Amino acid sequence: MIYGVRLLQLLRNAGVETHLVLTKTAEVTFAHETSLKIADVKALADVCHRVDDMAAPISSGSFKTAGMIVAPCSIRSMSEIASGVTTTLLTRSADVVLKERRKLVLMVRETPLHTGHLRSMTALSEMGAIIAPPVPAFYSRPDSIDDMVDHTVGRVLDLFDIDVGAVTRWG
Repeated sequence: MIYGVRLLQLLRNAGVETHLVLTKTAEVTFAHETSLKIADVKALADVCHRVDDMAAPISSGSFKTAGMIVAPCSIRSMSEIASGVTTTLLTRSADVVLKERRKLVLMVRETPLHTGHLRSMTALSEMGAIIAPPVPAFYSRPDSIDDMVDHTVGRVLDLFDIDVGAVTRWG
């Protein structure tokens, strides 16, 4: 969950408007993985949408966005997006991003992966999504978990040409 929170913090600091959708599972996971309150996380976003609000602006292709980052992305959400059979605002919005040929980045968090997961990832890649699992880079010689998180989310933001100074560049 810390990847999503850190992305919101960095995007806020960079002046980028953000729209947040939290699944029910994400809310439960917050309680297990962090000491943060859901209200504090929601306060980081410019706009928060209910996961069941299928009429939210981000569910329409006419709502202009630079793209979407799903961080973290569960296998369930990834599979819904890959199939096009979407049941939540999160997966519907991702589907819209794909159909509009905008940038969709999925920080898939689960491992190990079986062949079905890999096929879904391949299908998404063929549709234009970018699969970016949160894999730490050690060439930057991180001193802390925060350093590893910042480098990872910084690389994801690089995909949108947003440089927040969080990435130690090679060479």
